[in-house]
This record gives sequence, structure tokens and C-alpha cells, in this order.
Amino acid sequence: MIALLDTNAFLRWVEGDDKLSTRAKSCIANPDNEILVSVVVAWELAIKSGQGGIKLALPVGRYVASHIEANGFRLLGIEIDDVAAIETLPLHHRDPFDRLLVAQAKNRKLPVVSSDRAFSDYGIKRIW
Repeated sequence: MIALLDTNAFLRWVEGDDKLSTRAKSCIANPDNEILVSVVVAWELAIKSGQGGIKLALPVGRYVASHIEANGFRLLGIEIDDVAAIETLPLHHRDPFDRLLVAQAKNRKLPVVSSDRAFSDYGIKRIW
């Protein structure tokens, strides 16, 4: 299976947070699964770090890149089709980062590892 991590799931995984569900941990840890981390995650972390809302051990670029490499994840870029798909999404979710993740997941028919129930409102399989 290929699965996409949302920002919260990515942080919980790399920080070893116990709030990450057992099902999410199993999905991420399964060596048969390919785990994707979108550039959207780095973008959201950069904004939150820059505003003082989150403190990371490294600058965002190094933090995200090092954890992607260390965990064998794959970076997912943002395509114009992903951005364009946002235009037609219903407003189940107003967070621009999550809306872009929704578009990426829908365009690629991927499940999202997330505690956020709003992803399910878009018809996306949510792993939590």
C-alpha cells in the first residue's frame, strides 16, 4: 500500500508521540508500505515554526529531509493538478494545507494517515 502522511501524523511518528494510533503506527512501520510525505508538510511546518507555534530540533528543511531519509519515506511534490483540484473541493475543511493534502490524495487515490476526521468527508480512506 502507498499512504500519505498528514503533518500531525508525520510529527507524531518522528517524535515518538504515544498519541499516534496503533493502526497508524502499523501502517507507517510496515516495510511493505510506501509512505509519502508531501512538500505541504514542510510548508506547514515552516509557517508554524516561523510564527513560533512549533519548535523543531533543526531548521525545517533539514528536519523534514532528515526524517524522510531516516524512515525511508518518499517526498511527494506538488503538481499543478493538485493545486487546480482545490478549486472544486467542497469546504469540509478550511485549512489550506489539509485541502492540498486532500487534493493530492484524491488525485492519486491514496489513503491518508491522519487523526483528522474531515479527510473522510472527502471520500478519502483515512488510516487512524
